Amino acid sequence: MDSGYYAACTGLRTQTQALDLIANNLANLGSAGYRAQQTQFQSILAASHSGLLDPLNRAVNNFNVLGGTRLDFSNGNLQTTGNALDLALEGSGFFAVLTRAGIRYTRNGSFQQSSDGKLVTAQGDAVLGEQGPIALPAGEVSISADGTLSVAGALAGKLKIVDLQKAEVTPVGGSYYMAAKAQVSAATDTVLRQGALESANLDATAEIANLITVQRHAEMLARALSTFNSDFNRIATQELARV
Repeated sequence: MDSGYYAACTGLRTQTQALDLIANNLANLGSAGYRAQQTQFQSILAASHSGLLDPLNRAVNNFNVLGGTRLDFSNGNLQTTGNALDLALEGSGFFAVLTRAGIRYTRNGSFQQSSDGKLVTAQGDAVLGEQGPIALPAGEVSISADGTLSVAGALAGKLKIVDLQKAEVTPVGGSYYMAAKAQVSAATDTVLRQGALESANLDATAEIANLITVQRHAEMLARALSTFNSDFNRIATQELARV
């Protein structure tokens, strides 16, 4: 019973973590460039021991635990906006931005020009070029497929677009990601589209279906815990009666 109780507790905690992750995905459905987080489950019942348990105990103990999460790096759909500072990336590249916490990476190309002429994110963080933060003089902005910026026909820099496929990437809120500098390389397979934004790479229908499945598992585990508690109380009462 103890092992079953532990398994149910662990399983319920796992499903709660999965619910939080799905809720975060759904909350970012409208966030440009957001990368879906996916759960990776593993059984807490070691294969080497599974043969030692009878079918009932195997069913009770074979709950899943969260073996980690991974980012889905597939591209989202592009939405045309016509805004010259809305930029979308096709391929594996990420924009680099300078925040107070250091360099972060994003696929959200909803940029704007600050009062001092810098190209910034919606949060006000400087968008980085190959030579540092991008500064734009007054004039019509044109950005080529490789990230080269021109203003009124004059060269104004080139966007820093990086590849994170070989990096250990950590979500740090919204559409921002962090990676070790040594693991970041220049993107070579990415095309920039001016006047467009990339949608979050989420399938809302699949996420909602997953949410329902996880909720059902959580409810089942909660009922199992309730049963275990009732059994514990019954056994404790019987033992006390013998004293």
